[in-house]
Amino acid sequence: MDADVIVVGAGLAGLVAAHELTSRGRRVALVDQEGPADLGGQAHWSFGGLFLVDSPEQRRMGVRDSLALAWSDWRGSAGFDRLDDEDALAVQWARAYVEFAAGEKRSWLTGHGLSFLPTVGWAERGDLRADGHGNSVPRFHVTWGTGPGVVAPFAHSAREAAAAGRLVFHHRHRVDELLVTDGAVTGVRGALLAEDHSPRGVATNREVTGEFTLTAQAVVVASGGIGAAHDLVRRHWPDRLGTPPTRMVTGVPAYVDGRMLDISAAAGARLVNSDRMWHYTEGLRNWDPIWPGHGIRVLPGPSPLWFDALGRRLPVPCLPGYDTLGTLRHLRTTPDLAPHDHSWFIVTQKIIEKEFALSGSEQNPDITGKDRAAFLRSRLVGKGAPAPVEAFKRHGEDFVVADTLERLVAGMNRLTEEPLLDPVEIRRQIEARDLQISHPFAKDAQVQGIRNARRYLGDRLGRAAAPHRILDPAAGPLIGVKLHVLTRKTLGGIQTDLDSRALGRDGRPVEGLYAAGEVAGFGGGGAHGYNALEGTFLGGCLFTGRQAGRAAARATGA
Repeated sequence: MDADVIVVGAGLAGLVAAHELTSRGRRVALVDQEGPADLGGQAHWSFGGLFLVDSPEQRRMGVRDSLALAWSDWRGSAGFDRLDDEDALAVQWARAYVEFAAGEKRSWLTGHGLSFLPTVGWAERGDLRADGHGNSVPRFHVTWGTGPGVVAPFAHSAREAAAAGRLVFHHRHRVDELLVTDGAVTGVRGALLAEDHSPRGVATNREVTGEFTLTAQAVVVASGGIGAAHDLVRRHWPDRLGTPPTRMVTGVPAYVDGRMLDISAAAGARLVNSDRMWHYTEGLRNWDPIWPGHGIRVLPGPSPLWFDALGRRLPVPCLPGYDTLGTLRHLRTTPDLAPHDHSWFIVTQKIIEKEFALSGSEQNPDITGKDRAAFLRSRLVGKGAPAPVEAFKRHGEDFVVADTLERLVAGMNRLTEEPLLDPVEIRRQIEARDLQISHPFAKDAQVQGIRNARRYLGDRLGRAAAPHRILDPAAGPLIGVKLHVLTRKTLGGIQTDLDSRALGRDGRPVEGLYAAGEVAGFGGGGAHGYNALEGTFLGGCLFTGRQAGRAAARATGA
């Protein structure tokens, strides 16, 4: 045997699994098709948001949360409806994860040196039903250091284990096959790729220079999802979401290619819930891209006015920050919108300064660099929008800035193949909304949501602008933002039991095969069901990687 356990994928789930294995004395071969620069995988590029329940940060902000409320929100969001089959284990993983988030998760992370911003974000506020999708309270805890801060302790553990001889990095090793002996997975076979010293995230070459085979008592697959493989996204795009866009931007590096899903299936693993996926509707084309088709998501506050491609304000609950897939479904299933791949925000400078954040570690240098003084200046007490937001406003091809609504709409029409927006109709809708701002009562659901958000201290301090008229010159200039569908997460995957053992088509574990992270649907082949509550993707990698590493350690060794 070349190792006790082979871990395929050096992203967050793989690093956590490797940490659990090496800390228990197991010898690990860590295999990845990318080079050392990409250690940590997709998680490195994330905002570092983590879903926690009834945390000290929540309590300090006056948020009352509980396991019961979080589990109610999760079930309402997941909508598990395949409980006799594909969701049978997913719902068990979901319950275990929510209990973890309400219990040991925070202390386990702080034990690894992680800490969190004092304010808690209120992401994915939902579909406005008590028993439906969404977070009833703020639960999005941003890690100091963002994604790199989450990855760091586990990357450090891997390097220490390598120095001690307990772990061997196999960079530029692309797995093409899982070896099966007498029904058990006993190793991997694949191609050696040519050296490539490109910076982190840049697409690397696929030149094959040789072959390799590694053997072990067990293999943990932690290879991520399909977000960069638009052909796979379109293949699995469900009818309930209408037709896939002709053009999408890509929220993950090119190596998030989904290859290990079919490779695992060929070794006997069962793939479930392949029609469940998570893509954002607030994607921007990156003016300074790193990977092909690089998109960045706007993390909006509650105030932007959202219009479809034909200039109609989106209906409730398609509001900024509320219902991601509900909005995607509306944009892709409304018959006259299906030919169009975009929608629009119209905001003021006052809104963009307070409410616009950009997802990604590189778009948040103050938090990524753990610079508290810069954070205070940029987010709370300083004037103007954060520098990365202003850079997008100046350089981004999806931004239009104007001092009058007519000039704004004319500029927005220049960004499409034909002029689709009527300035008179846009003005009518904005003026109707602006009338709702002039008094403390409102029938407009979005205005109600703004006022609800500002009752929460965290939003009032840094995420929700004071209510004002969009057409108030003092709040300007006006800004139009063209939004694209941004590919991101796979919600289905390899079906696993609560020990992260991959199950076969007969429902029994495939001996020697484990799966963790996105490739396993974040547990059980789909712990999120149909919807995610945000802050749950990194957490799902942490939790399933931990489970897989511990279970594989128990099953292997001398």
